[in-house]
Amino acid sequence: MNAVLATARRGHPGLYGTALVMAALAVVLAAAALVDDRVLLGAPIWLKPLKFAVSFALYAGTLAWMLGQLRERAMQRTGWLLVVASAVEIAIITGQAARGRASHFNTETAQDGLLFTIMGLTIVVLWFATLAVALRFLREGARRGAARGPEHRPSPSATSAIRLGLAVALLGMLVGFLMVGQNAHAVGVPDGGPGLPLVGWSTTGGDLRVAHFLGMHALQALPLLAAALAAVTALAETARTAIVRAAAAGFVGLVALLTWQALRGQPLLEPDALTLAGLAVVLLGTAAAVLAAVRADRSALVSVAEDS
Repeated sequence: MNAVLATARRGHPGLYGTALVMAALAVVLAAAALVDDRVLLGAPIWLKPLKFAVSFALYAGTLAWMLGQLRERAMQRTGWLLVVASAVEIAIITGQAARGRASHFNTETAQDGLLFTIMGLTIVVLWFATLAVALRFLREGARRGAARGPEHRPSPSATSAIRLGLAVALLGMLVGFLMVGQNAHAVGVPDGGPGLPLVGWSTTGGDLRVAHFLGMHALQALPLLAAALAAVTALAETARTAIVRAAAAGFVGLVALLTWQALRGQPLLEPDALTLAGLAVVLLGTAAAVLAAVRADRSALVSVAEDS
């Protein structure tokens, strides 16, 4: 963990500091939620800023660590742009909660409409800045301190996890633009209706936040998968890379499926036969790709053993 934090600090001090500030803010907001029993749109008033603070902490910390994998200190200006956009976004969300006003899709007054417009602009900035980071990794690859020797560079599976995690996260962020386009999270029912505990996803209609959430957190899930495969398995690097790619494809399939489900006004926990069939295709396809990678690795080991 110390190595991860050191890499994040080296990758971008601003994003690293943002992650720490957002984590501290999350603690404050959690305490506020315990003492303030106000409700907004059917949910505790501090729940939305709390969720965004946690999300921004993970987002900023992960991007800082990813930038630490590059051969040199790069994308510093882009990182500071992400810092500013994140700060503006969380400030508006928290400020609106303090005022007892909805932050998203609220145009009831001129002030509310202006703040929501600003948030829309920050989302665009965040998406394009994240895209710039993804393109940098595609162009140069993820090499940690090349001057210190190849033993310090991330493995091919870790490199694939970073690149694909960024790509899937960008896809998940695009779902947010669908929400803006329809001026609501939910589909087929009003926002603020019955929802799942904590996350608030609609239990009576479709909810685009499900696909948005899953896609965004591929940013953390895929690098963690690569690290876990390296730590607890004896698979060869080619097999680990293939598994990471299979998992990324599975993420893409699930994001597409959950978006389709939501746009049809279907609650997450009430899938119809078409949704279940799509889920089966995604899960079985991912599992088949993973098994193929493991079998290929075992076949290679047997071949090496026979040759020796």
